[in-house]
Amino acid sequence: MAGLEAALCAFNREKNFGGKGPLSVALVITQYAREGFPLNPNKLLTDGGGQVRGLGKGAVQAILKRHGITRVLAAEGGRTSRGGIGNMRDYVTFLNDQAVDGPVDLDAVEAFWIQRVQEFFSAKPFKIRLDASRSLRTLVRDVIAQAEERQRNAPGMQYAGAVLQHLVGAKLDCALGAGRFEHNSFSTSDAQSSRAGDFFIGDVAVHVTTAPGEAVIDRCRDNLNDGHRPIIVTTKRGVTVAEGLAENAGVGDRIDIFEIEQFVALNLYELGKFAAEGRRDAVEDVVMRYNQIVEKFETDPSLKIEFRP
Repeated sequence: MAGLEAALCAFNREKNFGGKGPLSVALVITQYAREGFPLNPNKLLTDGGGQVRGLGKGAVQAILKRHGITRVLAAEGGRTSRGGIGNMRDYVTFLNDQAVDGPVDLDAVEAFWIQRVQEFFSAKPFKIRLDASRSLRTLVRDVIAQAEERQRNAPGMQYAGAVLQHLVGAKLDCALGAGRFEHNSFSTSDAQSSRAGDFFIGDVAVHVTTAPGEAVIDRCRDNLNDGHRPIIVTTKRGVTVAEGLAENAGVGDRIDIFEIEQFVALNLYELGKFAAEGRRDAVEDVVMRYNQIVEKFETDPSLKIEFRP
């Protein structure tokens, strides 16, 4: 297995199979290989010879679905991608060469390409497009939805939580001026670092979370005991949960709980002085600051946001 994975890695680097077209080819041809070796590249072409046989969105998405991936890799399954036939021939040659030395573990081969697909999705930055016809709350909602979707396709990765934390941090920096408080990587928990919250400004401890639980309420109670004012910033769903937990803990009237969309959007209006051009500048400033924070405190560049005015 180690030898097969090393060969796949070498092939991937040499032939540059990281794009959606080549990845689609790899997934579909791996399926064909289950019918037996050697593979004949000429039989893997359509009758007209201009496309790879069976290479379409449906076939690619069916493979991805088996691995719990619902995002669309390529609208045409890579069929219209330039170089598709060349990619197919290169990959067929690679698989046939592997089969010369004995049986090829095609499950392992497919798993390798599935991991590359997940990396492909993860490597793309989130996108924000400023549309005058849509509310600023919707703009914030969209980028969080993108993070949640990516998270569903890459189990174990907490994209949404990281986006929330750094978006709040960027918004506060733009409102108050950078340097007023510390930033940290998303993986650095409050408890581990003995921090009062994700951000501590004046006497206010700000806790940012996508899924508020008893632990964050306990941290808020500690804030209150220390004479601080706790704030929870969370998703729309999280607000209801946090309010219920705070009431059950007897501190419901002592914790301010804000929904992320309103928390950020209202400040964008204020930063933009409620003017159309000002709003555009405010969004651009917050996104720029957000990307600077990600670059400094995170190792995953795909957490950045691409802003399209």
